[in-house]
Parts: sequence; C-alpha cells; structure tokens
Amino acid sequence: MQSTRSASRVLKELPRAARKTTLSGSSAYQRRKHSSQSSQYDGLRNYRILIYSVLGLGAGTAIFHGSRRLGFGELHAEAPPAPVEITIEKPRKTKGLSKEQNRDMISSQHLQVKRSWENPGLYAWGSNSGGVVAPDSNEVYIKQPRRIPYFDGLLLRDVKLDRHFGAAVTENGDLLQWGVGYSKNVREPVATLKGKGLRSIEISRDRIIGLASDGKVYSLPVSQEDQARGAKMTESSWIPFWSSKSKLSYRLIEPQNMAWGEKVSSIRSGLEHLLLLTSNGRLFSAAASSEEFPSRGEMGVPGLSWTTRPPGPYDMPHEITTLRGFQIAAIAAGDYHSLALDKEGRAFSFGDNTSGQLGFDPNAEAPYVDAPSLMPISRLYAGTNLSPTVTSVSAGGANSFLTVDATRVAQPGEDPNQRVGLGRVTADTWACGQGILGTLGTGRWTHHQGTPVKIKALSGLFEWDETNNTAIPIRLKRLSVGSTHASATMDNVTHVHAGTSSVTDSRNDTNWGADVVWWGGNEYYQLGMGRRNNLSVPAYIAPLDSVAEKDRAKRKEEHRFQITPRHRVNIGGRNVSMEQRVECGRMVSAVYSGV
Repeated sequence: MQSTRSASRVLKELPRAARKTTLSGSSAYQRRKHSSQSSQYDGLRNYRILIYSVLGLGAGTAIFHGSRRLGFGELHAEAPPAPVEITIEKPRKTKGLSKEQNRDMISSQHLQVKRSWENPGLYAWGSNSGGVVAPDSNEVYIKQPRRIPYFDGLLLRDVKLDRHFGAAVTENGDLLQWGVGYSKNVREPVATLKGKGLRSIEISRDRIIGLASDGKVYSLPVSQEDQARGAKMTESSWIPFWSSKSKLSYRLIEPQNMAWGEKVSSIRSGLEHLLLLTSNGRLFSAAASSEEFPSRGEMGVPGLSWTTRPPGPYDMPHEITTLRGFQIAAIAAGDYHSLALDKEGRAFSFGDNTSGQLGFDPNAEAPYVDAPSLMPISRLYAGTNLSPTVTSVSAGGANSFLTVDATRVAQPGEDPNQRVGLGRVTADTWACGQGILGTLGTGRWTHHQGTPVKIKALSGLFEWDETNNTAIPIRLKRLSVGSTHASATMDNVTHVHAGTSSVTDSRNDTNWGADVVWWGGNEYYQLGMGRRNNLSVPAYIAPLDSVAEKDRAKRKEEHRFQITPRHRVNIGGRNVSMEQRVECGRMVSAVYSGV
C-alpha cells in the first residue's frame, strides 16, 4: 500500500539536485498551506504527482506538473518552473476534535471520499436545453457539477447522456429515461424497460440499446410517443403456455450463427451504428438508428448500404468477417467510426476518416474506410528501443484514443553495456482525429490529426511501488469520451482504509481517491469549471460539492476533484461494492455512484 511515509522516503533518497527539481516543480501547490500536524501526511501525499515527475525524468519521460491553481489549472509537459517559497501556516486548533473530524479538516480528498459513501447519487453539468442535467431547472447551462435530486441515495449500473435525453440503468437492471427527447411533459426520470436485467446501455441518435446480463440486446426508441405507438413484441410469461404483448415498443438485436454458450458480452454505439462483441471474440455490427442507415463504412462490412443490405430486418447484425481469426477483446465507437482491439494488442479502425480519427491521414477522394484496417502503432515507436502493445481503445465524436504499454527491449547490435532497464514498461496515451476544440488533449488546435499524437500529460508517468521497491507506470483506469470533450481517470495508488486498523488508526491517516482530469470543447460548460473556454490539455476541476466542503472544513484554498475507487461500504443497511464513475456525453457530463 502506498503511504505518505514512502513519499517522504523517496524525497530523502533522491539526489539533492533531484529533490530541488521536485520542490521547484511545485507551482501547482504553492498556494496550498500545510499545517504542522498534516504536512507530513496530507502534504507529502499531495506531492505524489511531483514524485512521479522526478522518477519519470530519470527514465527520460515527460514531467507531469500540477496546475497553477489546484482546482482549475492545467497539466503541462514542460521544464520545471523556478523554485518557489513554500509557506507553512500556523498550526490548526485540533483540541476537542475526534480523529474523524481531524481527518475531514486536514484533507479535502478524505472528505470527498467520505461524502461519496454517505451520499451516493448523480452529479451532472453542461447543456440543459433538454432538461437532462437539471430536470427541475429552466437554466440553459449548468456551469458546475450539480446533483440531480431524483438519484440521491441510488446506485446505478450505467448512465448515458445526450443534451436532449438521458438514460440510466438502476441497480436491479431497469431502464430510466428523462429529458425532452423522451417527453416534454416529464420532468423526472421514469422507469421504462423493466424486468430485463440490463447491465449496460448505449445511445444512438434516437434509440437506446441495452445489454442484459444474459447477453440479450434490446433496442428501443428514445421518444415516449414512439415507445407507445410502435409495434409491440410478444413476451413469454413464467406461467406455462402463457404470453402477452410488451407494454412498450422495442426490438431484439440477435446475431445469427452463434456458437454453443456464445453470447454478446459488450456493445458500443455511434450515432447510427452499433458494435456487438461476443464472448468468443467475434465482432458484429448493426444499424442503431431509426432515422439513417449507416453509410460511412462504420459497419466494417465492405459494400454494405441501404440498397445492398441482405434480406431481413434493417437492424440485423452482420459479422465483420475480415476480423475472423483475431480474438477481439475490446471495442469503441465514435459518431461515425469504429475501433477494435484484439488480445495480442493490435488495434483496428474503420468508418469515417475525414478528421484522421482512424489513425492515418484523411484522403479527400476516399474519406471512408469500410473494412477494418490495422492502425500503424508500431510506426509511432520506430527508431526507439520500445516495443508497443495497445492496451485499450476509446472513441467519441470524431476522435480516437489509445493507451499503449511500451516495453524496453534490446535492439539488434546494441552494446550490452548500454542495455539499461530491459523489460521496463512505460504507459502512453495517444490521440487522433478532430482537435479544433482541444479534444486531442495534446495542446494543439488542429482541424484534423491523422497520425496519432502522444498526450504528454498522460504519458510516461510513474509512482513508487513500496511492496516491490520499484517505480511502476501509472496507467489510465478509464477514459470517457464525449462528442467534443473527454475525461481520464488515472489508475494511481488510492487509499480507502483510513482508521480501519490499529496500524493506520492515527489522526492524520486519511483516504484519497484517483486523480481525474478533463479537456476538450467547453461550449456548453461541459468541462464543469464554471468558465466557458475550451482546453487543449488535461486539467483538474473543483470537487463536486465544493461549497459544502468549504463550509464543513472551513477551508479557504481550492482543491481538485478525485474519483472514489471501488470499495465495500454500508448503504442503507446493505454492504455494497461501489465506485464513482465519469460519463462524458454529448455536450454534457456526469459523475455517478456505480455498482
């Protein structure tokens, strides 16, 4: 377990020059004051990012700096700024405070974790033109995170948001819908598709697609009116030989020729198309919208169009046969393009490439690619002593993101005496596609980016593994991509066991979560900073409930939002495993308590 003591020891063991570099790179924290009681614990723990920088610097990686203001700044890959003077404030009065009260006072992160357990729910912000992020308000924009009262105390399996409609899956697998896209007369979420055991959902332009625990895929229109007047399916009953019509209109998306025991394990949707990944690693695609049939190659079936489609339902799944033989492990979908990742770490892309979102330069004469193409990731590391393996793919809008584990290998003819760090892994994040709103996260404002560009602020990061006494790479735990903005949750060391044992039960032992950053288009305040400017590099935002935090802890300084990792907590008398998750949608964002 990472501890603040290990952070202190790392600082002490570093050479004097490195220690100076670490402290001089602390502009992110120069406004933060540390009390005499909390500086050893809370203060050093918040220097973890700076420790990552020094370790990364020794390995030739980018320096990861904090923001100039902890709550609203940006992350830069640049040289450390000039040394700054660290101010130590007068000791806070702690007489009469319990251990828990003291933890709340000295640590913003501890208080955030505690509140997320005590008050599960959903925060949303961004465009409210459809009554999605604040159903009880007529405000056009919600500039900072705000709780939706309906979800107070609720745990959710999944959430997907469009600025005109919202959808969520409850803990028991029922679908909730709200927003003007569902009904102009309904202000609060309404349970629609019930009793199907949904575990995840995707949204297209006008439909919601749900994946059930048994592998069945349901597709239903967003509109309440269309659900009521559309064709109803015949449903079987638990009573033998008894069936009835469903209460609302929906369709079943059923891949054909499935093997024994094979079922759909994952789905991803764009505006018009749907990807279905099976438990056997096979990939299918289908039409996902009632308005338009996919026509930009995003289905991955060469020559497939409305006029050439085979007999059968318009949304029948088609196997992407060119990927047979590859064990597909993960999928992602943008508005009009698709990504697939196999178990060997190879990434494939197909669909619209007008912004370079497929990972290679766009061709005006052939803007669409209707068959999966291998993304040239190895080319990104040509001439280096690193061997890349793609570990995840993400997409949204006209953008694609890939995380890569780059392993240090020996080069032919390399001097054996120079083979330092063989087997060392560096975790990198790459982006391609449309960057005019900053969605690439690379600091560039470009209309299109065909060759993937490294997001330096999210690449080459390390932290100290106390168990193995070595530096380990910090990867991304989750990357959520909306239509024009994105958010990354880091897989850094977290601590959620403060005061649970005699070893850690000190007044200064506090919980902390995972770092999370945001970037991209902010035209509807979807970044949650309270300001409208777009960001081309990842940045922190303030805590979700910053007003309540300041009132409770009497803090004057600003703190960054951190995600609470998965942990078993008591919710309403039940012992439940839960975590916070980020969802970037179409011009809106949310953070919810997930199971």
